[in-house]
Amino acid sequence: MQRKPLASRWQPYHWSPLEVFIEPDFPAGPPRELRGGEDDTRWLFSGFELRLYSDEAEGYFLNADSGAPCWFIMWRPEQLDGQEVAVPRFVTLSYNEAARLMDGGEQVDTLPVPEWIADHLKQFVQEWYRPEPKRKRRKPSFEGGAGVERMARAEGERHGG
Repeated sequence: MQRKPLASRWQPYHWSPLEVFIEPDFPAGPPRELRGGEDDTRWLFSGFELRLYSDEAEGYFLNADSGAPCWFIMWRPEQLDGQEVAVPRFVTLSYNEAARLMDGGEQVDTLPVPEWIADHLKQFVQEWYRPEPKRKRRKPSFEGGAGVERMARAEGERHGG
């Protein structure tokens, strides 16, 4: 994570992810400040595990199909060594997971994925993603009546109501 100063009276600096790298032999450890200073502060966070789940295939599809696949990094400001630091808490490749996190009020930033990760993601999507078939739906009459009532009843049954 990197902190850069801003020329703003409301916010003195901006945190953002700088890089996500996958190194299986890199040991997990405590957060480590790599560079400290007013102009550029950087922290290293290790130990994240990335797994792809078949039930998230739609979210991976949306990411892979975007034309610019990316990492989604959820982070929170926390106190480390007496200073406020943006601490990443979750990394995913699922667009849907990221959207759920943001809907819950979390801070989520993105970084482009390397080509080999994008290729792996596309292979996973090809193997696991099965889009739901589109259903044709008749539009109800604006006049009301029995047709609208039947449609409302059918919608309620379909959604557990």
